[in-house]
Amino acid sequence: MSFIKITEQPSLHEDLEQLSVRSLLEGINEEDQKVALAVRSCIPHIERLVTGIVERMQQGGRVFYIGAGTSGRLGVLDASEIPPTFGMPDTYIIGIIAGGETALRHPVENAEDDTLKGWEELQAFHISDKDTVIGIAASRTTPYVIGALQQARKRGILTAGISSNPDSPLSHAVDIPIEMIVGPEFVTGSSRMKSGTGQKMILNMISTSVMIKLGRVKGNRMVNMQLSNQKLVDRGMRMIMEELQLDEKKAKQLLQKYGSVKKVLDIYNKK
Repeated sequence: MSFIKITEQPSLHEDLEQLSVRSLLEGINEEDQKVALAVRSCIPHIERLVTGIVERMQQGGRVFYIGAGTSGRLGVLDASEIPPTFGMPDTYIIGIIAGGETALRHPVENAEDDTLKGWEELQAFHISDKDTVIGIAASRTTPYVIGALQQARKRGILTAGISSNPDSPLSHAVDIPIEMIVGPEFVTGSSRMKSGTGQKMILNMISTSVMIKLGRVKGNRMVNMQLSNQKLVDRGMRMIMEELQLDEKKAKQLLQKYGSVKKVLDIYNKK
């Protein structure tokens, strides 16, 4: 059975090497404007996924992103941003990339072609039906990703797939297919561009919404963020000052004493 591979269709822009820098930038921007609308059409499926994740994480479950190349790197990136942004341990949202740590910076030959390797790497985490596995693959046919998803789904684990092509093998391998159809890339086949941008947008939506529903945000503030540098310490102080109507000196004392904005707010509001 054949599938339409939109990510490999010719660019809508011709003779790129002959264009001025301004024309190149305007062309890329023109294509990028299509991404948000493509992502918007996926919201019902993303909503279903986020709801399922929250239910499972409330029972101790985890989220695994799995991908290869750019898609894998974006999953690792999103997972790595959860601890500093929301103060959640790095054992709750985990990014796995074909080829391991080396593949974050360098291509690893044939890593994405191994159908069994992805599931083997998931098993190392003692994965269970409380967990969720999200496969990311713009091209929709990556064996490393599809093999892992098929095995996870067989075992009752919630699965989802983020791709840039309709009715694909990736979509058929998961419970919740998220098909973000952004159209041909500005540079033909370069799925690090619009497809990558859309993937990052969707991952932001998933992880941020999950963290909010798990209580890691208060109002609209990152009250659980790690205070890992002076900028974040200053931000934390401002949150406390505004929320509790305190002066800078008192806010600083409380933050130093309790180590997080959330702890300060929880303790101070109990008084």
